[in-house]
Amino acid sequence: MLIEAPELSGHAAIRHAFFTRQGGVSEGLYASLNGGTGSSDRPERVAENRARMCAQLGLPADRLVGLYQVHSAEVVTVEAPFAERPRADAMVTRVPGLALGIATADCGPILFADPENGVVGAAHAGWKGALTGIVGATVEAMERLGAERRSIVAVLGPTIEQPNYEVGPDFVARFTAEAPGMERFLAPAERPGHAQFDLPGFILARLAEAGIGEAAALRLCTYADSDRFYSFRRTTHRGEPDYGRLISAIALLP
Repeated sequence: MLIEAPELSGHAAIRHAFFTRQGGVSEGLYASLNGGTGSSDRPERVAENRARMCAQLGLPADRLVGLYQVHSAEVVTVEAPFAERPRADAMVTRVPGLALGIATADCGPILFADPENGVVGAAHAGWKGALTGIVGATVEAMERLGAERRSIVAVLGPTIEQPNYEVGPDFVARFTAEAPGMERFLAPAERPGHAQFDLPGFILARLAEAGIGEAAALRLCTYADSDRFYSFRRTTHRGEPDYGRLISAIALLP
């Protein structure tokens, strides 16, 4: 039902989870732990799934907060559950008892923690967000709450891996123009002008650029493992009408 990262699980004041698609009540395309409020799944099933996630984190059902994710570099500071989800792609907090939840289905979920200074963060890093600065913006927002860059630990959860992530000529042109020196994350593809993009590798490079204390990745592919993970690209290739969303969450314990 959930995967923990050893880099984060050793800190008593922090709870985190990279939830899989297993252990929920949703059916069909959404089977079974769909946490996506933006999906077309039945809302009561999504609510029950999210309550189960909170229970696994040791928190009440209303303490899992999420964003209206827009593939941006926008970060919000969270002090209480939202009345309406803000349009952003990362959250930070120093308030105990709030679970910061990121929804993904191929993009990179990053969980951040500074255990020494009591600050946590969560970011949604698709290619566009990673390219335009979501990683650095999240670290800077944590610093404004009292975190120290060298004390921050970040872990990248299940993400589509390079063998399953073909990108087209427009992507290649933009990426090489806006991320000079990062061409190593583009490998040749079978189709002319296309490439295989290493999104996890690129996110790890962005974390290294940010100068944090430790960065790691689970290196689990959402596309390849249909039993455990939802995948937007796999759904697209199958011609399915919708897909579930994985939730990755982190919280400071009360």
